[in-house]
Amino acid sequence: MFFFRPLIVAVLALPFVAFAAPRVQPVPVPEEMRSTAFTVLVNGVPVDVAHAAASYSFVSFDITGPVNVEITAAEPGFWTGGVDIEPWRLGIRPVRDGQTIRFKLQGPAKLSITRPGDFLNHAAMLFLFAGVPPAPAPRGTGVQVYPPGVYRMSLNPKSGDTIYLAPGAVFFGSLNLWKVQGVKVLGRGMFVYDGPQDPNNDEGWMQKPDWHCIGALQARDVQISGLTCIVRSRTWSIQMKDSTGFVYEDLRVIGGNPGNANQDGMDWLGGGDTIVRDAFLRTSDDVFAMQGNWDGYTEEDMTRPGHNVANILIDHSVLSTSISNIVRAGWPQKIYNSRNFALRNSDILHAGIGACGQTFGVFGFWGANGASGEHMGFTFENLMLDHWYSLVQMEQENPSLHEFTFHNIWALDQPPLAGSTLTGDVKNVTFDNVKYGQMRVTGNAELPLATSDGAAPGKFPEPHGPVAEFTVDPPIFGPGDAVTFTAVPSPRTRFTWLFGDGTGATGQRVRHRYKDADGTELNGANGAGRFRVLLHAEDKDGREDWAARGLVAVARWHPAVRVGGALAQGLKWRIFPGAWTELPDLTKETAVFTGEAPGLQADAQGYTRYATVWTGLIDVPADGGYTFHLMARDGARLVIDGMEVAKTGPPFAQVCGSPGNAVRYARGSLGLHAGKHALRVEGLHFASPGSPRLMWEGPGLPLAEVPTAAYSHASEGEVGRGKGRE
Repeated sequence: MFFFRPLIVAVLALPFVAFAAPRVQPVPVPEEMRSTAFTVLVNGVPVDVAHAAASYSFVSFDITGPVNVEITAAEPGFWTGGVDIEPWRLGIRPVRDGQTIRFKLQGPAKLSITRPGDFLNHAAMLFLFAGVPPAPAPRGTGVQVYPPGVYRMSLNPKSGDTIYLAPGAVFFGSLNLWKVQGVKVLGRGMFVYDGPQDPNNDEGWMQKPDWHCIGALQARDVQISGLTCIVRSRTWSIQMKDSTGFVYEDLRVIGGNPGNANQDGMDWLGGGDTIVRDAFLRTSDDVFAMQGNWDGYTEEDMTRPGHNVANILIDHSVLSTSISNIVRAGWPQKIYNSRNFALRNSDILHAGIGACGQTFGVFGFWGANGASGEHMGFTFENLMLDHWYSLVQMEQENPSLHEFTFHNIWALDQPPLAGSTLTGDVKNVTFDNVKYGQMRVTGNAELPLATSDGAAPGKFPEPHGPVAEFTVDPPIFGPGDAVTFTAVPSPRTRFTWLFGDGTGATGQRVRHRYKDADGTELNGANGAGRFRVLLHAEDKDGREDWAARGLVAVARWHPAVRVGGALAQGLKWRIFPGAWTELPDLTKETAVFTGEAPGLQADAQGYTRYATVWTGLIDVPADGGYTFHLMARDGARLVIDGMEVAKTGPPFAQVCGSPGNAVRYARGSLGLHAGKHALRVEGLHFASPGSPRLMWEGPGLPLAEVPTAAYSHASEGEVGRGKGRE
């Protein structure tokens, strides 16, 4: 059974305060690895900041109680656009003071600290590992102890070896487990792998020593605890071929390479019987992948039957990828069987973007082009989704995928950017309590899920167990106002709240006051900030549920405009031909076509590379704090009442020959008075079909597409600013 509540208590961020300091033990890193991107103090003790891979940094330290953390960025203005500390379910919101942020941890945690929405391979990311002191080195014959220091070598244990890597023991090389059994690797050591792989081609699949951070061939009964793997080259980080009986505990893997591909976290090529517990993995490709074999890319290699993969458990872990899947199994032409895989009780920080033949998702099974095998008994349970792309993509030609369960999947603060699919011989796929915010998915359309080529529709059981759902009164508030949060009653249930400002409470009905309008991520521009409110419900039997809702605290209101003439439904549009690859300043360009449309549509009259501007009015139904969600493949920008509300990131090309760009996402919040407000949407079109997508949410208005009825434009007369209520 999965219990989140003790973890909330352990790491809930509180105001930065002084208290009796517990012991802080930094894990040192060699001078050649040290990064100057950040300075980190833990209870005033300096902690070495290490360069990991790509533009990633990390810190590692052990603690015996609560600690205050202080992080200073070297780059001026680094935190100006906000701070995003994940996992979101921990409710951490720092205090920002110029280039420094501060927060409190009351226990161990594995964190990703970035700027909002900045998590792809080029991002400046800081990973923080706060652990408990490792056990001392075991005694006895066959125990090899490596004290702190730099070792420019690989380790090649023999059967029965126990290896203890003291904190600060750093190996520039690999851990090779070749046809061994009964091996233990313990302590708090690190391997830094930067191999000879071609950065422009996939050679990372090869099974040979010194080719991965951890490589295993026909090994069994291996325990690895407290190890950090840093992977800088284009190779699979941890590869196990025909190996069984592995246990990974407190594993930390950070991988990044310029190619942003072919750098999986952990791969099984046959074998299994593996437990991964309390791990952190940040990868450039699939975090976990399963195949029966992989011996090259020739037709003979791809179609050679592989060995079964079975009995894998990933539990209580924190998972992040730049562009690919959290879990992938199957591949075109591959022939093998798999069963009994479980990913549970874990945080998904960043789950893919775009596609590689198949759209990326939390789970992808790509059994195409003659692939065959029986795959069954996969369970995804108690998963928290922060940034993500789609939930599931499953395809199999012969004979079948069956008995796949997605239970308690909680998407905390973002809608899916791409739909899910079931294709081919796929059946008995159950979606039991999949939630977006507070909405529980009850059918294919809400997921959304498309089935084709004979796939059976998804199953959506009736609710069972406690239900997390809540109301807010008043729905409109500003800093200092009292707000009452009321959970829908559920028998024998404990309710725990995280208000999104670093504080929390317990009870079925609670009151709270927000001190500012900066929002959870400290990016509340335009006078309004969005707070991510989370509710956790747990009954006496240990069953649980979560709900999430974004609430906007308004410090500055924006009045509706005055309309001086008649209005027509829809928006005006203008087409600007051009070969831009990012949105230009369209105020300096000249349109060649104009027209009107009900919503975000336009007629480019044959042009394939162009930008579009839609202008008009958007009708806000009631006073309140509104959040606008903008999605586009080639780039888009949203301006309301002359203020930029959201702008998607630079276009990001899909890979493996998938055409066009991935969907990019951005959002922003405003305090708007009821009535009509000036609207401008800019969209670029140079590689991908389709127009931008705009959604909104506000008081009494759940997250939904902006309806065409909300759009209008002046057909005559003038539109001007109204006096409104400030």
